[in-house]
Amino acid sequence: MGRGPTDVKAFIIRDMVVVRLKGVLTQAERQLVKNVDGVEMVKRMRQNLMAQGKDNLCAEIAGITGVKVTGLFTDIDTQVGERVMVFTLDHDLETSESSASSS
Repeated sequence: MGRGPTDVKAFIIRDMVVVRLKGVLTQAERQLVKNVDGVEMVKRMRQNLMAQGKDNLCAEIAGITGVKVTGLFTDIDTQVGERVMVFTLDHDLETSESSASSS
């Protein structure tokens, strides 16, 4: 899209990685979402972009965490300008970390 979000935070919660991105809309998208048709257009476009990049995103998370990604769930709030992504994993990272550190 030509630019990234203004703020990104990631959280590990058991067998999930939750990513919150703030300031994700471009200036043009902020204008488009002022009406219902524009909201739907932006959501569809962002959904298509996410579908195209899903495999790469999941591979990156798998590479960082060292575990397989089993799912990706995401939504964007066009009024707030935020996106939340939830990556589900095949292992509980909190249990894995505590087990590894106690060994």
